[in-house]
Amino acid sequence: MLAAAGQAFREIFTPAFRTILFKCLGFTIALLVLLIIAAEWSFAHFVTLPNWAEKTIEWFGALALVVGSVFLIPPVTALIAGLYLDDIAAQVEKVHYPADPPGHELGTAIAIGISLRFFVVLVAVNLVALFLLLIPGVNLIAFYVGNGYLLGREYFEMVVMRHLTPESARTLRKANRVTVLLSGFVIAGLASVPILNLTTPIFATAFMVHMFKLVRRGGA
Repeated sequence: MLAAAGQAFREIFTPAFRTILFKCLGFTIALLVLLIIAAEWSFAHFVTLPNWAEKTIEWFGALALVVGSVFLIPPVTALIAGLYLDDIAAQVEKVHYPADPPGHELGTAIAIGISLRFFVVLVAVNLVALFLLLIPGVNLIAFYVGNGYLLGREYFEMVVMRHLTPESARTLRKANRVTVLLSGFVIAGLASVPILNLTTPIFATAFMVHMFKLVRRGGA
């Protein structure tokens, strides 16, 4: 698993993934900016606070944006993954598993549909983790456990669905639930590191392609 994670991380910065990386970074940053602008607009128009409270929020605004972005990255990158899943997975399979039958494209509509469902669930989990910031330690547990489970489950199933039916993908995931969960924790770990977390869609997809191959060969 660690070898697969290391290989996936190195692939992020290879020439083959450079175009996809720039596209993922651009879309991720654009989505984050839009979400932050929407949050600030909603707060300004629907929440009335005393002047001293507004000043305090302004002083801590930058820190709040950094902290908030950590919790926003997992759901935002889930949407990006739907756009580029096939491109990333196909490239990994071509380079590392040329003798294996190639996966079939999910199609943009199906991938985005799965990603939207994934996005909604991740937003809910990360909102809970964000509200738990007032309870030291608990919020980190909620962040890693919630995101680890969801990121592992969804990325694994999306990659496997390129080769198997959705039902077979879920069956394979359940049969290897511990491996998938631990893989999800690895992805959640990267998603919590500022700047590097912008590369989560490429890393997670490439990583899960390697893990799928390991699982199929009994080497996980």
